[in-house]
Amino acid sequence: MTTRLPPVDILVVGVGVAGSILCKELAATGLKIVGLERGRMLDPQHDFAMPYAHDELKYDRHSDILQNLSRETLTFRNHTQQKALPMREMGSFKPGECVGGAGMHWGAHARRFLPWDFELRSRTLDRYGAAHMPADWTGQDWGLTYEELEPYYDQFEHIYGVGGKAGNLEGALQPGGNPFEGVRSREFPNPESQRTYAGTLFAEAAHSLGKTPFQNPTAAMTSPYTNLYKMTLGQCVRGGFCNSHGCAMGAKASPLTTVIPTLAKHPNFELRTHTNVTRVDMDSDGKRATGVTYIDARGREVHQPADLVILASYTFNNTRLLLLSGIGKPYDPVANQGVVGRNYAYQTGARVAMFFDDKVFNPFMGGGALTTSIDDYNGDNFDHAGLGFIGGAYLAAQSNGATPIRSISVPPGTPRWGGAWKEAAAQHYNRNFSIYAHGGCQSRRGNYLDLDPTYRDAHGQPLLRMTFDWGENEQRLSAYAIERALEIAKVINPSQLGVHPLSKTYSIVPYQSTHNVGGAAMGADPATSVVNKYLQSWDVPNVFVVGASAFPQNSANPPTLTVGALACWAADAIKDEYLARPRPLV
Repeated sequence: MTTRLPPVDILVVGVGVAGSILCKELAATGLKIVGLERGRMLDPQHDFAMPYAHDELKYDRHSDILQNLSRETLTFRNHTQQKALPMREMGSFKPGECVGGAGMHWGAHARRFLPWDFELRSRTLDRYGAAHMPADWTGQDWGLTYEELEPYYDQFEHIYGVGGKAGNLEGALQPGGNPFEGVRSREFPNPESQRTYAGTLFAEAAHSLGKTPFQNPTAAMTSPYTNLYKMTLGQCVRGGFCNSHGCAMGAKASPLTTVIPTLAKHPNFELRTHTNVTRVDMDSDGKRATGVTYIDARGREVHQPADLVILASYTFNNTRLLLLSGIGKPYDPVANQGVVGRNYAYQTGARVAMFFDDKVFNPFMGGGALTTSIDDYNGDNFDHAGLGFIGGAYLAAQSNGATPIRSISVPPGTPRWGGAWKEAAAQHYNRNFSIYAHGGCQSRRGNYLDLDPTYRDAHGQPLLRMTFDWGENEQRLSAYAIERALEIAKVINPSQLGVHPLSKTYSIVPYQSTHNVGGAAMGADPATSVVNKYLQSWDVPNVFVVGASAFPQNSANPPTLTVGALACWAADAIKDEYLARPRPLV
């Protein structure tokens, strides 16, 4: 029997990076806001207290604050001729399952997307012509420009206390910053991070080759900071255990350190944890959402009526809820029609490892995107004519703070186990660092998300199925980025080099990045997008879908800052336009 609750004004499904900001901004309207989160509430001062926060087995291997795959997972295949099988343990990516979501364990890489990323299709066509486009490409413009989103990037940076150095301030290039970034309206709220020894070697080598190194923007505080919501964060001490972990110092920006404590003070806001939303409920003609149904902590089915429903959960769950609820036409890759599940993309990675006999580094001390980068090969910052691919990668020397188990790197030719491996691991633990290539990923016709016809979750609902493999575009991009990284590595002159290109076939097993995007793409055309430029469903106007699920393809840059900016953008559209007169905004 379903329990029916009294109606509320606005329901937000998922209280992570996007959902927390949407709740906070909309709570200022005085309307009744309910945030639904299927994970548990955390107390950072208790759950991430020293020394317990530095438990690599608990957080990185045993997935303490990540999605419980025994209750719900996804199935995976590389192409439609394979049978998709369930992901049984966290591998390639790590969706969160707690208040704060994946924003609790992110690495604090706080880059904006390039202006080119938002108009990728039209700019590529204008510069290179249709013949340059990848085969089976489904990429598209966002329907939203960088210039429109810039004030919201700025807003989110000041909520999350991002540290960096402006490279393009109101159109004037600034020394020390990234000269390829879009125009900024003002400086970062925090100073740039201090360069490490590895970063210095990388910067000197890159500079000698005519490149422009800069410090990666970071949301791990470079100085004590009080944000727009009067939340104060301490300075990062670079103690490692950042990626996959909560912050023991309260210095990494997350929903729990920047938004939720002050959000909880609003009397018109209610947070409900352990609420697993199973569908968006619709009226009889399927044109209006009436609320959501969820399973509570006691296993009871609950219907919560609402005037406005906002899906702000992880990429996979946003897409799955749309499919389960019948909102939008599911994507058919054979006919290349439909929109929900279309344009799934990931992140293209590669690295060059360098091993030294005469240099010693401290791999343990680091964290919070403590990275020195170049953007000369990112986006369309270089001429792609004749290269056979579009998009690019930024190259970086990262000092993220080595988790001692996962971060061991040994030279090529070392046995995979046994005494020789142990000797090499001990010898090279503090005598190596890598140049990483973080590349974009284009959407292709054969890469998509849908509902699995065989496997179901603990509540009997179909699991989400991922069909994905690297395209020729990503393989060529990776090879090109490796060549550029090798040029820099040879100037640094290590004693040994190890080259780690993109795998020939995508595997869901080894960790790569939690940068999953698409499935509910935004755009200007309802035939190729799920939501309009304001993240509002084309089919059901009182449903908004906010998150990385809206990206039509993936940039080389990490998605979190753009997710936060889109949340600020959508919140203003809802407050200023939709609530005053509920209607399609486009």
